[in-house]
Amino acid sequence: MHGVTVVDDIMYVVSDQSSTILLYSTDTYSPLDVVINVNGMKRPTDIVVCRDDRQLYVADYYYCIWRVSVDHHSDQEKWLSDESTTHTFHVNALSVTSRSLLVTSSLPPRLHQYSTTDRQLLRVVIMPGYVMKLYHGVETTRGTFVVSHRGTSLDERQYAVSELFTFCHVLVILITIDYVVNALLVDLTTSIHKITVTCV
Repeated sequence: MHGVTVVDDIMYVVSDQSSTILLYSTDTYSPLDVVINVNGMKRPTDIVVCRDDRQLYVADYYYCIWRVSVDHHSDQEKWLSDESTTHTFHVNALSVTSRSLLVTSSLPPRLHQYSTTDRQLLRVVIMPGYVMKLYHGVETTRGTFVVSHRGTSLDERQYAVSELFTFCHVLVILITIDYVVNALLVDLTTSIHKITVTCV
């Protein structure tokens, strides 16, 4: 299982190398008789739902995002692909606000934000050079981004959860909780880094 989202007391679940979305009851956790087949989906890595337009968005690692209607499952499409954008990237994870979709890419480590109304690319947030891999990102109500990643200014092997106060082309503050794994000792530290985040 690679992704789960919930709407109307129904869980929507995607699994690796499967072209189907499975549905479960949130009351009994039992599978429903309905299965959504997404023709062409190869390697789903995450699924989210936008409650405003009642659409499911599924990340497919092979450079695309699928859209499926919650109410009409046959209403589905390859919502975004590398053929429709100049920004080619691996799609790892998704998060959604009322009218925008935040796409986390590990290769290269960036955040891509799109409008859910017209698919326009709103911005790209490029991570600092020491971030080796980006796992997930969400936008807060304050307009900042919280990301989980590997690689900090102290050690490229550190795993961290960071909040980006991002303003294009200016100095920002990155508040990081670093998880340092040294042999059998796990050390939890908190540090503050100053970095420059580039938005394009």
